Amino acid sequence: LPSYAGLLMEAELAALTRLTEHPAHPFVCAIGGAKVADKVGVFENLLDKVDAFVIGGGMANTFLAAQGINVGRSLRDLDLEPAKRILALAAAKNVTLHLPTDAVVADSFDADGTAHTVPIMQVGDGMILDIGPATAVAYAAVLRAAKTIVFNGPMGVYEKAAYQNGTRVIGEAIAAATKAGATSVVGGGDAAAAAHALGFADAMTHVSTGGGATLEFLEGKTLPGVAALEHGE
Repeated sequence: LPSYAGLLMEAELAALTRLTEHPAHPFVCAIGGAKVADKVGVFENLLDKVDAFVIGGGMANTFLAAQGINVGRSLRDLDLEPAKRILALAAAKNVTLHLPTDAVVADSFDADGTAHTVPIMQVGDGMILDIGPATAVAYAAVLRAAKTIVFNGPMGVYEKAAYQNGTRVIGEAIAAATKAGATSVVGGGDAAAAAHALGFADAMTHVSTGGGATLEFLEGKTLPGVAALEHGE
């Protein structure tokens, strides 16, 4: 039987293809989430396409630790080798990896009342739960100047009011860039949930509903549904 893409799939592929085929530059990826290990493929594929990454979430802690910076009791990957490899690849390809210069830390995940901002070199034994305000402003400036943007993960624990600022400021910057003509795609389940929760989803060019499939596309993989269409299955 002939196979056809549905309207949703067609819209998804059109939006995602704009990221991988002749994207406008500067091309910036705002990437967050828990683990570098989960997104090694995304980094490796996009390093050939983007001009810069702005990095938050737990994965920023891993990159900082890979550079020898103390991140206290913050969530991070135990294995630092993937992060070190990505740092080296980025340097070789002249892609800028922006990392936090300050952070919102607390005594523990549930101790919101202890939340305060510190320079990144003064985390001590605290737990990083959001990028700091200076980092958010710096990231926003990079994003507002971009012509193509991928938002692939929150900057902090946006579900808690004390740690929403980083993701909100990033979202507002992407919205401003989009209004000025940039193409912006929100990809990945956590990123889409954050965009909807903080109210900037409607200002994006496209919010992908693909979740893990979007991640696979950004890794350069052929999706099963696309392969079936290509082979007429």
